Amino acid sequence: MPFTVGFDLDMTLIDSRPGIHACYVALAERTGTYIDADLAVTRLGPPLVEELVNWFPPEQVPATADLYREMYPSIAVAATPAMTGAAEAIEAVRAAGGRTMVVTAKYEPNAKLHLAHLGLEPDVVVGDLWAEQKAQALREYGAGVYVGDHVGDVRGARTADALSVAVATGPCDADELRAAGADIVLDDLTAFPAWLTAYREALGAAFRA
Repeated sequence: MPFTVGFDLDMTLIDSRPGIHACYVALAERTGTYIDADLAVTRLGPPLVEELVNWFPPEQVPATADLYREMYPSIAVAATPAMTGAAEAIEAVRAAGGRTMVVTAKYEPNAKLHLAHLGLEPDVVVGDLWAEQKAQALREYGAGVYVGDHVGDVRGARTADALSVAVATGPCDADELRAAGADIVLDDLTAFPAWLTAYREALGAAFRA
């Protein structure tokens, strides 16, 4: 089996803040409910419903989440750029003979729309999993490394017994990521290809020793 590297999506591979901000503004207009979109995009990572409970009564959250997801493709996808180094990070794994996967808390159909729009082509995409739940997919596909920006991603990697590589490009700073147990903390994905090369070389040397 090829070695497999998993990536988170929001704030790891894509800068989802502009698209999500626009979608929250539109949702507020549609429902007549105040949502502080500026605040909401500072805490991306957890599932949508965990944000919606801050603005809607609990009994309205499931239907509101469905409405948000329905509105999302036409509002958020085109407004969302790739993070610097995202394409290169995926290509680095592929060039080393590995397999890539995306494991995200985002609604899976919308995650796939983002990746297709940006020309990012992981081998596997699994959505609707958060924090420790991500270990289900990481274990299923034998991922030895998981790259994410949130302490929830670190917990998912550790639960799956995968190496946790964190990038300080999301709501959690480098100190938070280290405190959560990240094995490696990078400033952003531009540092990932060089790290992967060094990591693979170290593994090869250990195997030959």
